[in-house]
Amino acid sequence: MRVVVVGGGIGGLAVGAGLRRAGFEVVVFDRDTEVAATGGYHITLDGRAQSALRELVAPEVVERLLASASALRLRDRDAFWDRRGRLLGRGPDLREDPSVDIDRITLRTVLAAAVGDDLRLGRAVTGIDHDEDGTPRVLFADAAPVTGDLLVGADGTHSLVARQLAGGPTNAPAGIIGFSGRTSLEDLSRDEQQRLGPRSGLAIGPRGAALYVGFLDPVGNAALDAPALRAAVTTGPTYIWGAMFPESAATDAIRELRGGELQTALQTGFRERGWAEHMLEVIDRADPRSVAAFRFNAASTRAQDLAPWPAGRITALGDAVHATPPTAGMGAGAAIRDAASLVEHLREVGDGTTALTAAVSRFEAGMRERGGEVLTLAMKTVRWILATDTTFGAAATAAATPVLAAANRLRRHG
Repeated sequence: MRVVVVGGGIGGLAVGAGLRRAGFEVVVFDRDTEVAATGGYHITLDGRAQSALRELVAPEVVERLLASASALRLRDRDAFWDRRGRLLGRGPDLREDPSVDIDRITLRTVLAAAVGDDLRLGRAVTGIDHDEDGTPRVLFADAAPVTGDLLVGADGTHSLVARQLAGGPTNAPAGIIGFSGRTSLEDLSRDEQQRLGPRSGLAIGPRGAALYVGFLDPVGNAALDAPALRAAVTTGPTYIWGAMFPESAATDAIRELRGGELQTALQTGFRERGWAEHMLEVIDRADPRSVAAFRFNAASTRAQDLAPWPAGRITALGDAVHATPPTAGMGAGAAIRDAASLVEHLREVGDGTTALTAAVSRFEAGMRERGGEVLTLAMKTVRWILATDTTFGAAATAAATPVLAAANRLRRHG
């Protein structure tokens, strides 16, 4: 069986690596000319995503990933703050949590190496169709079409493949614009280093402003202590932050800014909403080259709405089907689990188109449930942030957070 994969993001590379290891003929096309041409931010892989990776790639590849990842079990419990920096509460104990954080660039680079020569970079797909006998076909502007027994769209939120299958968009803007960047721990003041600590945290204030600060240290907190295998692009304790505002004409305008200008605009947006100055230090002292803007898109949280097409010899996975805001940290992991599921179902396929279609149908049924689960979790935080942008929500947030902070102090002293 020959499988053609459109898209070389995390999901596309994972399915390509898994199919190659399973002995399938596979080719992965991606428009990027370099594997590292992606956002330099981090993603979380929970235990289920790691189990899926172990099914897709060789043990030595998993070891390389773990040696390049930061273990959640080695950091402090997550923190929740208000806009003044007052502690509202802590997250769960992480000592038994198998999850790891890893740079997106690192994960993509290691997976690309597992795909090997079956990855074709700099190949932008312009369309898909079928040839005369019904075989799926991928079209290019500057090259001859490529056919395969199965075509898999792993081309992300704005998927050409899924859009054609569904007859329209498979997701929509979630109402939030995100801005992210990287700040080295050593570039922060001692007070902020102490407040933030070796943990991730989230602060939400009135009028839809939120700031997530994720802690990443794949050297000091490596999931696997094997320096010779390390491939992490982050080489010291780093905060990967995400600033969030409701989508509006104002946020649309600052999306066009870059570097220091964007950092200044973000700080202004928080100050206008009453945030304490020290809370903005992580933005102010970020590497200007790392600061970027992106829109949150989301598919339906209803499993039955996902992949709304009859099963056939063209399918899709990951964000192409269940585009997920980053607020649950589960989107990339879900794409990897999709990839493992598809490979597993294809292993069971006998001869003939009917058997292949049945395998794709079973895969898509599981993917719908998986996508609905992660989307439901991610959208809870999105709706919480948007609720603070109403008149009542803003007033309630401003009134409630000092009370929660005082209650937390009493608990700690008690």
